[in-house]
Amino acid sequence: MVKLDKIYTRGGDSGQTSLVDGTRVAKHTLRVTAYGEVDELNSVLGLVRQQVDGDTATMVARIQNDLFDLGADLATPEEGGKSAGALRITDGQVARLEGEIDTMNSVLEPLRSFILPGGSAASAFVHLARAVARRAERAASALAEREAVNMAARRYLTRLSDHLFVLARRLNDDGRADLLWVPGGTRDAT
Repeated sequence: MVKLDKIYTRGGDSGQTSLVDGTRVAKHTLRVTAYGEVDELNSVLGLVRQQVDGDTATMVARIQNDLFDLGADLATPEEGGKSAGALRITDGQVARLEGEIDTMNSVLEPLRSFILPGGSAASAFVHLARAVARRAERAASALAEREAVNMAARRYLTRLSDHLFVLARRLNDDGRADLLWVPGGTRDAT
């Protein structure tokens, strides 16, 4: 278990931070950006949890825990001798997301248009989380072009943004209260 006796270390004052393996890197590197986006996503999901309860709150809490695993995964380079035994996202975590997507999607109204973020407050927060998840996905993809990244971690982020889209619809009365995009619908409005 993690034990933090002191919150500040002064180690980052010069613009560098330590990865899990002890490597010092600039705070603006692709790796730090990727796990920073995951951290922001986790924070937005904290807002979501304030809006939901029951099984949905349990599901979101599980995802938040996964996101700490994902942050640790991204903060540990795959290259080098110190990555053995590192905490990594697994295919099982991806499969769990897929199962939840399928379960939620099975009761939703069919899509008739693209959806505008909004509807209920809970759905609006989930749409915000989905947008942050997409940004985290882009950051992990950019990192993967330069360094090895656990493929299960990349799949997890991709499925998570899909999961959040479906969850947002579920929180809008199973899609019946979705706000639909009307292509060109406001062009002639005065």
